Amino acid sequence: MPLIEIHTLINADIEKCFDLARNIDFHKESLQHSSEKAIAGKPSGFIDLDESVTWEAKHLGFKQRLTSKITEFNSPNYFVDEQVSGAFKSFRHEHIFHNENGKTLMIDKFYFQSPLGVFGRLINFLFLENYMIKLLKTRNSYLKKKAELD
Repeated sequence: MPLIEIHTLINADIEKCFDLARNIDFHKESLQHSSEKAIAGKPSGFIDLDESVTWEAKHLGFKQRLTSKITEFNSPNYFVDEQVSGAFKSFRHEHIFHNENGKTLMIDKFYFQSPLGVFGRLINFLFLENYMIKLLKTRNSYLKKKAELD
């Protein structure tokens, strides 16, 4: 299963970064380019343990729906969302936060598996992994900017 790991150092306190990362309204803002919207489950605010949200967005030229659920939660250090249904065969996104002398080191670990067996692995290699890296970095950059300005 491919793993994407991204480290982002943010000049803001850990609680602020943690809350932004689990804020559904902020998520919509940070990915406006894909027209992300919450259409079922938790529609806005902070998502917590055992809550789920269904997203509708346009990715790779296709309108898609994806439902994820918060399966682990330890505020303000860690939470995990996992796909319940959607385009991936599976995914697990670990959001990890460390206090680094008043700054926050945010670590994303995104494990994913494409459907379609060998063809899915080819899709990963050709473009999906790079697309997901760009998407996560875009979101993290937006989070960093928002946390450091407020």
